[in-house]
Formats: sequence, C-alpha cells, structure tokens
Amino acid sequence: MAIYVTLSTLTEVGKKTLRENPTRVKEVNKEMEKMGIKVLYQYALLGTHDFINVLDAPDNETIHRVITEQGSRGTHYSITMPALNVDAFIANMKANPII
Repeated sequence: MAIYVTLSTLTEVGKKTLRENPTRVKEVNKEMEKMGIKVLYQYALLGTHDFINVLDAPDNETIHRVITEQGSRGTHYSITMPALNVDAFIANMKANPII
C-alpha cells in the first residue's frame, strides 16, 4: 500500500452540502473505502484549504480513479501528493546516492 496526502477546498456546492449535512464527510470516507482507499487521518483546516486527508491506497491507479471520481461531483477541488515515510526516504537516499 502507498500513502497519499490530499488537500481539499470546497466549492460553493460542497459548502452548501456540508452545511446541510455535516456528516457527509464520513459518508464520503466510507465510499472511498468501498473503492479501495482507506482514510488514515482527516482534519478540517482553516485557511486556503478546507481539509487534509492522509490516505492509504494500493497504487497510483486506484488513487487517481477515486480522486477523479470524487472531483467530478463538483463539490471540491483537491491536490493529491504521494508521501514517503521519512525513514524509507533516508534509507533510499543512502542506498542510491546522487553522484
């Protein structure tokens, strides 16, 4: 499994949906799990973005499919980035030095 971080910003439609049904956030998480992605952590934010999610997905193709599906609903914009554990990053840097 791979870890991804997603920053989301709600559209006006998304804000209205959330205002009318705040538990929609949890419903979306369950939908994502049915599509093969586990929500490890989720926080509501103040500032430029409304939510940050740390996700566990089997591969890039799965995360791409699910994020595209969710984005097509018109309720939010998102930025999704792969994340690497710092210890794995250090081990990779030591094993593959740049010459």
